[in-house]
Amino acid sequence: MPLTMMKAGEQVTVREIRGKDEVRRFLGNLGITAGGLISVVSRLDGNLIIRVKDARIALSSAMASRIMV
Repeated sequence: MPLTMMKAGEQVTVREIRGKDEVRRFLGNLGITAGGLISVVSRLDGNLIIRVKDARIALSSAMASRIMV
């Protein structure tokens, strides 16, 4: 299921990142890779703030929908 369906406070494991190579490379540079852990910090108007390792990252709902957990 896509990351957009997760509730705030949940920690999940990334199973797959869908999209073009550019999208996967961009998310990989942010530390979002298959097998990695992500915590959803909060949601605002469909957009997400997530915690990856020790960083907080804001993602649009379009970008978050490409991350399968």
